[in-house]
Amino acid sequence: MPAAKASLRLLFNATRTGVLLEASEERKTALARLALKFPGAGRPAPCALEIPIDEFLAGIETLAAWPDPAGVEWEPTLAELVQEELAYAQEAAARLADGTSGPTVAQEEVGGFLGAGWRADLTSFQRRDIAQLLAASHAANFSVPGAGKTRVALAIYAARREEGKIRRALVVAPKSAFESWAAEADLCFENSPKVAFVDSGGLLAQAEILVVNYERLPRMAEMLAGWLSAAPSMIVLDEAHRMKLGLKGAYGAACMELGPLARCRMILTGTPAPNGAKDLENLMSFVWPGQGRRKVQHAVAGGDLAHASRVLRPLFSRTTKAELGLPKVDFKVARVELPPLHNEIYAALCGQFSQRAAASQSDLDSIGRSTLQLIMAATSPALLAEGTTRYEPLEHQVPALDPDENASLLSLLHRLPQYEMSPKYKELLRIVSKNRQEGKKTLVWSTFIRNLTTAGRLLAEYNPALVHGGVTDREVQLAQFRTDPDCWVLLSNPATLGEGINLHHHCHDAVYIDRDFIAGRFLQSLDRIHRLGLPPDAETNVTLLVANGTVDEVVAERLAGKLEFMGQILDDPGVQALADPYEEVSYADGMTDRDVQVLMAHAASVSSKG
Repeated sequence: MPAAKASLRLLFNATRTGVLLEASEERKTALARLALKFPGAGRPAPCALEIPIDEFLAGIETLAAWPDPAGVEWEPTLAELVQEELAYAQEAAARLADGTSGPTVAQEEVGGFLGAGWRADLTSFQRRDIAQLLAASHAANFSVPGAGKTRVALAIYAARREEGKIRRALVVAPKSAFESWAAEADLCFENSPKVAFVDSGGLLAQAEILVVNYERLPRMAEMLAGWLSAAPSMIVLDEAHRMKLGLKGAYGAACMELGPLARCRMILTGTPAPNGAKDLENLMSFVWPGQGRRKVQHAVAGGDLAHASRVLRPLFSRTTKAELGLPKVDFKVARVELPPLHNEIYAALCGQFSQRAAASQSDLDSIGRSTLQLIMAATSPALLAEGTTRYEPLEHQVPALDPDENASLLSLLHRLPQYEMSPKYKELLRIVSKNRQEGKKTLVWSTFIRNLTTAGRLLAEYNPALVHGGVTDREVQLAQFRTDPDCWVLLSNPATLGEGINLHHHCHDAVYIDRDFIAGRFLQSLDRIHRLGLPPDAETNVTLLVANGTVDEVVAERLAGKLEFMGQILDDPGVQALADPYEEVSYADGMTDRDVQVLMAHAASVSSKG
């Protein structure tokens, strides 16, 4: 007798990033009912349904309601993937249930799992993390920056390759980290695996470790899906907080689609929840498709973050700042008062902000742009005025002129540097001058490039180096700062230099002219000068410039809350301590609903006083 026709066929879609459900004509209505359970599903044909893999795995139990179970037919490779994911779900659930990390190898035995070709030294905490991570099919390493997460990831790669589970790895990383991955691979293996970078061309199919940056990932997802599927592979997300938006962001959606195609998944980030639980949900959904989000939601639901940390601890490894044995950071807040004209212009901008924000509360990009304007104006409103070039530095008049009392406020804004110098610039000059007298170099951070170029002009006698996204000789500038005895200052923005670079051997003092709402970026930038390798007697000094009565205070308050949350969820007092230093690109990236509420309250308060 001929085989009965399947009433439902399940197979990979063309790009292998989703599941295609094809129903028989007579089961069309049943398929339509099934579609209601998957909000992200598409309908490529009347009797077909296409579902992203992560969403399919999250709702796979709904297939139990299919009216003809015997008529369900699976593509073998898809069935194998689903079985593996269900098995891992059970494994992870068991780890959470008994509150342990599962069976681990002894730290002293870790070397035996890495194969004869491994040659790199490992610290005791790296061995501990490797032992814990090897106990899980998939892994999350939330160790602080500077703890050697790249080396730990390569060790897991070596161990999985040695046991025959994988043959190669896809690494998704910021472009600034590319060099680190190639260098570490050379250091870790006698015969270094072939490392290739997607942006360099070449024979990518022959790569053992293929590295791609987040910006390229969405448009290359189909090619990378084929690469992952062509051989048993591992996927590593370095600085994984970059996909914290999950399916709502382009990077996150691509990562979530590709993740299930790998036999082994791993995420690396020292800042897994920079804005709260939602970030952590998305990261754990990548490691544990279909289940990670639910478990995080359940753990955090009661609001007891210490309890949530204990519940979730079996799912990740973490080396804390304290375990690195580093000397503490000396945080200082330098508060400055706005001079009269600056203060008047800032108040006017706050009035405009509150009107714009009230009219477009649902438009985060609009609010984000307004927010950046306020952060910039807290340093100098003149930065908002267009120059002859995009990053033209402000020209300050010395000595200052008296403002024309009959001039419009807009005119005064454009000419503000002729009348007043920003108190932040004055304080920056004082700090850099003092450090120079003591023979110390200074790293200066600002969110805005025009702020950096202006500071660079004011600090010209200190021969500053400058690195931002538009600089083409980045390595030359960094080398100048590191090796030129006459170069006393490096000016940069966290978005460009906040990751993938080490400056702790050359600089121990940093100044933040301003900060934004992105807690993870702030932490990452701090670790450029405070990381493994510092001598025990090193003094690391960080100064935050805050203009009284401005958005600087709002940013400080909101960052403190986010850092406290991260410290509690990770059970890491070192992070919690950063939440209160006062004891001594979408534009809206990093802003939560609460950030917006607090910001609007600030703007309304300032404008009402004006």
